[in-house]
Order: sequence, then structure tokens, then C-alpha cells
Amino acid sequence: LILTSDSMQQLGIIDLGSNTARMVVMQYQPHHSFKLVDEVQENVRLAHAVGDDNTLQPEPIEIALETLHMFASLGKALNVDQIVAVATSAVRDAANQAEFLTRVRDVTGLDMRVLSGEEEAYYGYLGVINSLDFSNGFVFDIGGGSVELSLVRGRGLVHSTSLPLGTVRLTERFFNGDTPTKAELKKLQKYLDGVLNDVAWFAPQPTMHLVGVGGTVRNLAKMDQAMQNYPLDKLHGYEIPYERVDMIATRLAKMSRSQRENLTGLNRDRADVIVAGVWLIRVLMQRSGASCLRVSGQGLRDGLFYEHFLAGSQPPITPNLRQLSVQNLAHLYNYHAIHAQKVCDLSLTMFDQLHALHGYGAWERELLASAAILHDIGVSINYYDHHKHSLYLILNAGLNGFNHRELVLIGLLTRFHRKGNVIDEGLGALLQSDDLDRVAKLAALLRIAEYLERAKSQVIQTVSCRIEKQRVIIEATSVGDATVEIWDANRRTSLFRKAYGMEIEIVELGS
Repeated sequence: LILTSDSMQQLGIIDLGSNTARMVVMQYQPHHSFKLVDEVQENVRLAHAVGDDNTLQPEPIEIALETLHMFASLGKALNVDQIVAVATSAVRDAANQAEFLTRVRDVTGLDMRVLSGEEEAYYGYLGVINSLDFSNGFVFDIGGGSVELSLVRGRGLVHSTSLPLGTVRLTERFFNGDTPTKAELKKLQKYLDGVLNDVAWFAPQPTMHLVGVGGTVRNLAKMDQAMQNYPLDKLHGYEIPYERVDMIATRLAKMSRSQRENLTGLNRDRADVIVAGVWLIRVLMQRSGASCLRVSGQGLRDGLFYEHFLAGSQPPITPNLRQLSVQNLAHLYNYHAIHAQKVCDLSLTMFDQLHALHGYGAWERELLASAAILHDIGVSINYYDHHKHSLYLILNAGLNGFNHRELVLIGLLTRFHRKGNVIDEGLGALLQSDDLDRVAKLAALLRIAEYLERAKSQVIQTVSCRIEKQRVIIEATSVGDATVEIWDANRRTSLFRKAYGMEIEIVELGS
């Protein structure tokens, strides 16, 4: 399933944070397609006990060196073409930075680049803007030693800053025991307000969204999903209302560390620092005026990757995120490009000509087009039930730029492109009241288009739709023998009849 072209490259990206060290390995063909092929992380707590003199301590240093050596070895084992290694807040602020970097080079062979606060914010912004449908608002990335804040307008980065508000740093400064006292929380709140007061541009603005990045945000989202019995196991693009963030922050602050360690959705390694992190998130939501937090599963490491994947583009930002994402997923699962495009063209032609019947607009048209391109990717798993496999891949393999409701709609369109009556497949909690009707009407068109192109030979070139009272006539223009296509398409019209409440007949005009 992985592309093997000579132009494919493998890039390893190492991010040494104040709390966690992570490595991802991306396989990619520049400006074409990409895929995550490996990921590993280790809790190093490099910022632990640095003290007022900002000196990295011997034990965390040894853990970090051991971890980085393992990462470098993994890169060699996977035959990566290049490893990009960066360090953030803990190393950036360390009094013994030079000594540490020398040891990293001697022990691991890695030349580690220390990012400035502005660079860290920039790469986090690149990760978000190339993976979420996001144009205007604030982005924050919480690490162990700092938080990066950015202001985005028209997809462009306007302002950014790095503040010393990381989870490890705040926890060690303000909390003395497992369960914070009211006095400690009050001091934390006052400190956060004081630091944020100095960021004049971080203030409520209309129509601005708030996007969160980092392990603290992901753990918050996992806890919220567990409480909501959320039906989709996906964090990227998840949204949490302020009221639930406030509730979780209050609940966490009343619990002991051992109680937090047993919370569903919370990584045990974060149980000691999660209170400060979620408290910070709540303050950021209050001060930004955001009623909802959007979760980004992509950040710094992804931003570094996009700089390579989109090499030559200045800035490295994809102009059409949703289109690139659909094409990327299609390429990864070896879709039949000509067939998929013909199914797409036929589906959209019928959609446009039958507008009087369905009344849908550009949004539904885009969902239908996306589903048409992706409808057969499940064949890469198995031909039998490939419509079900397509749904699974769309929900789980990564389709950036679409919200969760849109992912479900696209997935359900592919699920019912062959046969069956439309049901929600257990995903109804993510849909609106009229969405199943929407899926049925769009899937009916996709199904007809699929069978008009059943031999993958493009024998049916165009279609023309005519509405006659309670009957739809679809006239198909062919460039060869289309007997099988016309016969089979007419056999697959039951969903159309049910969805539209009309009879339908497909006839061949010939060349």
C-alpha cells in the first residue's frame, strides 16, 4: 500500500520537548502524497527540577540521551534519507545548552537544532494550517516548558510569541502536593493572567476560532470523548465547548494524582501535570473569547514535515487542503484514477442537472466529489465488502481539512455506493437530523454513476437528465457497446426511487 516510486523519500523528525521526546517517520513524494510510517515517544521530563538557574539535571539528561540514541538507531533501521532533530523550550533556556548539545552529538550522531520561541510557534502554525480547515483565529501549543501563541488571519501568520507557561514548569512552580489547594490555584490563575496581559493582540475578536496543539490538548480531548461516549476514535478536528473544559478543569483539580491516573483517556505519565495544563487551556479560552476549542492532532513535527513536502512553495502552505487530502488518500490506497474521475464526472453532472429535485449546493457537491474519488479505496484491503473498507479508511486513515461530520458523510457515501439502504452505521451522534436523507440522495447518484462505469472502460461518456412529472430519464451517450452498463445501472436504481420518491429510467443514446 506504500508508494515505491524512485521519487519517494523517508524523513525522520525528532522533537525533544521539555516533557516528551517524539520521533515520526514520514514517507513522501514531494507535492504528491505522504504517509506516516512509524512513530515513537518517550517521557523524558528534561525540564524537571531545572531550578532558577535553568540547568538541565543529570538524570533527565541521561534519559534524553538514551532516548535520542534509540531514535537515531530506529532511523538507521528504517533507512531514512534524513533525520531532522529539533529541541524546544527546555534546551532553549538551558544554561548548560552547549554542553548538552555536544553530548547529544557525541552519543547519537545527531546535530540538534534548537528552535527559538518564534520558530517553534511558526512550525506549529504550519502543522495546523496544512491539516485543519482554519483561516482566522488563535493557535496555542502547550509543551512542558512553554506555550506558543499565534494569531492567524486569512491563513497567514500575523503574530506569534512563546511564553514560559509549560505544564512541567507551572506544576513545579505552583503545586506542592498531589491535589492543588485553592490558594495554589488562585496564585496560578493570577500568574497566568499577568503573563497573558502582556500579549496585547491576544484578546477577544469576532469570528475567531481557538485551536489547541500538544499532548495536554489531546489528553483533554480523550477524556472528553470518553465522557461523551463519542462514536469516532479521532482527535484531530474534535471540538470541546468551554463548559466541558471548565467542568474537566474543576474536576481534575479536586482529584489526587492516583485518582487522575485511573481516568479514562488520560495518559498516566501526564497525571501529575495535567491540572496546570487544563487550567491554562481554560484561561486561554476565557481570554480569547472562544466558546469552543478545536483540537489539532498536528503541530510542530508536522510543520517541519510540510516544509520538506511542500519544498519550493513560499510559504509551505497547500492552497487547497481538502483537495490535496482527498488526492493523498486516493494515491496511498492505489485508486484507479481514470475510473474514479469518470465516476466523479458522471455523479456531478447528474447532481447539477437534478438540482431542482434535491436543492443542494456547493458543500454537498464537494462531499459527493470527494466520495466519488475515494469510493473504491477499500479494494486495497479486499474486493469483497470494499465499500465497508472504504468507510473505515476514510474515518481512520487521515483525511485532513474536513470536520468530523463531513468525514462521516463522505464515508457513508462510499459505504453505500454499491448496494443497500442507507443507515448511520452507529455514527448518528455526529449527524444532523436531515443528513441520512442527504446521504441517500447523493449516494443514489454515486451508485448510478458507478454502474454506468462498471467495466472501468469509460464507455459511457456523458449523461443528460430530464425530469418528466414523477419520472426522471437519464440519457447516456456512449462510445461503444454499453449494454452491460445500461442494464446494470437500471438494476441499481432502487435507492434513487426511495430517496427522491420518483421513477427513473436510464437509456442509451449511442455515439
